[in-house]
Amino acid sequence: MRLANLGQLARKHLIASVTEEVYLHAGVDWTRPTAIHAMVTYRCNSRCRYCAFWSDAEYESQDEMSIAQWKTALASLKEFIGGFFVELTGGEPLMKKDFIELPRFCHASGINWGITTNGLSLNEQRAEQLVASRPFNTNLSVEATDPEIHDDLRGISGAFVRTVRAIQLLRKERESQNADFPIIVKPTVNVRSFQRLPDLVRWAKDLGAVVNLQPLERWTDDTSSLWINADRERDLQAVVAELLAMKANGAPILNSEKVLNLLPAHFRGETAPRDVLPCRIGMRNFFIRPNGDVTLCFNFKPIGNMKTRTARDVWYGADAKQRRRETVACERLCLYTCLSGKTLRDKARMAFQLFRNRGR
Repeated sequence: MRLANLGQLARKHLIASVTEEVYLHAGVDWTRPTAIHAMVTYRCNSRCRYCAFWSDAEYESQDEMSIAQWKTALASLKEFIGGFFVELTGGEPLMKKDFIELPRFCHASGINWGITTNGLSLNEQRAEQLVASRPFNTNLSVEATDPEIHDDLRGISGAFVRTVRAIQLLRKERESQNADFPIIVKPTVNVRSFQRLPDLVRWAKDLGAVVNLQPLERWTDDTSSLWINADRERDLQAVVAELLAMKANGAPILNSEKVLNLLPAHFRGETAPRDVLPCRIGMRNFFIRPNGDVTLCFNFKPIGNMKTRTARDVWYGADAKQRRRETVACERLCLYTCLSGKTLRDKARMAFQLFRNRGR
């Protein structure tokens, strides 16, 4: 993770903060996306209990963009906003045919990229190829340090061992290729594993990784059995207090103190507190789905499709303007990490944490 890249992204976020205020107070839309996510496929080799992608035929039947179309979409974004960072996700992105061509394209095009993967199909060759394309970060899904809990939540026997092996391969390649990206561990916060989160943070620190918590969302019927209900709230508050103390003492936790403190409110189903409103996701997020549809937020309709339109046209189109008004008016409390609102100070602290752990 190079300082020049961090400086470039910091400048963009500073400008974005100004344009957001202009939009909110004057209604003039000079906003540009700063959080780019590319969901390259819905297909996945995990069977997570809280995810619907792997079990729903609706997702399997969607017409996914080809690698060539993805390259065109990312090039269109760069023409629109200049250099940027994109998170390559799924499903499981490594299941996309010829996926490695996307990181290679990003590296050659001056686009910072990261990947979120379960690590199940990450072998020596793929690890070498990914690191050779110089990722900005790598995210791996780890639910708990207890293999039984991790494998149960992921729905795959032996998943924990394979994911840990993937982390080890990335660390090995990072060292051998003299790369400097952080490895980020992403657990979901749920009733089966939340009391083990402090242990996971300590484990990740020993492994040279950073932790980014992702609170459970009600995406499937099975999440009801994984929800942290009122009878466990006192336990959750105790865990939050321990995590806050660990973070204050330098533990590698990316989530802000505000997000950690709001975890109990999230599981109570509360609306967002006034001090985090209005929602700014519609002025920041550009989430490209496998079929090319672009959304500002999962809870609202798409604003256009990258197969047929440029990034600029999609962002400033009539649908996007309407979605921006709708998201600004929304009071839903969103803490899952890809969409959680962050202040400029939060982003700066997160960048510092990532930089500190870029090559440990």
